[in-house]
Amino acid sequence: MDDLEMMTLETEEKMQKSVEFLKEEFSGLNTGKATPSMVDKVTVDYYGAPTRIQQLGNISIPEPRLLVISPFDPSVLPDINKAILAANLGVTPMNDGRVIRIPVPEPSEERRKDMIKIAGRNAEEQRVAIRNLRREANDAIKALEKKGDITEDDKDASLDEIQKLTDKYVGQVDSMLASKEREVMEG
Repeated sequence: MDDLEMMTLETEEKMQKSVEFLKEEFSGLNTGKATPSMVDKVTVDYYGAPTRIQQLGNISIPEPRLLVISPFDPSVLPDINKAILAANLGVTPMNDGRVIRIPVPEPSEERRKDMIKIAGRNAEEQRVAIRNLRREANDAIKALEKKGDITEDDKDASLDEIQKLTDKYVGQVDSMLASKEREVMEG
C-alpha cells in the first residue's frame, strides 16, 4: 500500500473517530427519557479506585422516565448516590437501601433549548476537527507532490478523495445533530 492510500485510510479513520466521539457526547444529553448512557461517565470511588456505575451493578429502565441502579454490593449505594448528584445531571437519585431510582423529569422548554445549543456546539467542534484533518491531509499530499514522490494527477485525485471523505463525515455530523434536535424537542 502506498503513502497516499495509507494517508487516506488514516484520515478516514480519524474522521470516523470524530463521529463516534460525537455519538458518545450526544448519548450523555438528557432528552427527558431514561437511558443507561445518562450515567455512562459517572464514576464512583469504589475501594479507592474510580469505577463506572455500570461496573458496580445492573442498570434498568422499568418505565420511560425511570432509571434503576441495582448495585451488586449494597454498601456502595451512598457512594453511587453522591456521585450522581456530583455529576450534575439534572436528576435527583432516590436511595431506598436496595436500589437507586432516578426519576427523569420532563425537561422545560428552556432546558430543551440549552440542550440543543450544547448539541450544536458539540457538533461544530467535530466539524472543525474533521476539517482540520482534511487540512492536515491536504498539506501532506501537497508536500509529497512538491518532493516529487507523486504526480500532479495523483495529488488532484487524492485531494478529491479527502474532500469526499470530509463531505461524508460532516454530513454524518449534520444528520446526527438534526436527529438529536428532533429527539430533544419531542422529549
